[in-house]
Amino acid sequence: MYRKLEDFILEWEKNCAGTFSIIESITEEKKNVSIVEGHSSLEWLSWHLTTAPAYFCGLAGLNLELNLNPANTPATIDEIKEAYKAVSQKVVEVAKNNLSDEKLLTNVDMHGHATPIGAILRLFVDHQTHHRAQMQVLLRQAGLNVPGVMGPTKEMRSK
Repeated sequence: MYRKLEDFILEWEKNCAGTFSIIESITEEKKNVSIVEGHSSLEWLSWHLTTAPAYFCGLAGLNLELNLNPANTPATIDEIKEAYKAVSQKVVEVAKNNLSDEKLLTNVDMHGHATPIGAILRLFVDHQTHHRAQMQVLLRQAGLNVPGVMGPTKEMRSK
């Protein structure tokens, strides 16, 4: 749980930089790679991480004022990349303008449970980290560059 707004913002920005590096590694030719047919593809996961902030911020009582439909995936990975960059920056802007250290301790309703806003933001970052790890596996499976997000990858160590 976050108790300091600056801690959330710093971790969110770092987490987003890592996620962005993963999205940048996806090519149009390989964007539909999934572990097996019918599972989440690189493209779907990228778009999911672009649209999910509206949901998590909404739980915390924050409105990102975005018009992104999770069901309407953009035609290209470049469009997703630009949307992701804009959304991740919007989260910081809205958090700075609407939250404080004290407000992070405020309970809000999360699906019938009183939950501090700081805990929702922790879940938000963890959600992105979870899907980002899935994407790293899919990048390797697709034969694409796997960026070292939380440490060097095998390819980075063998250079």
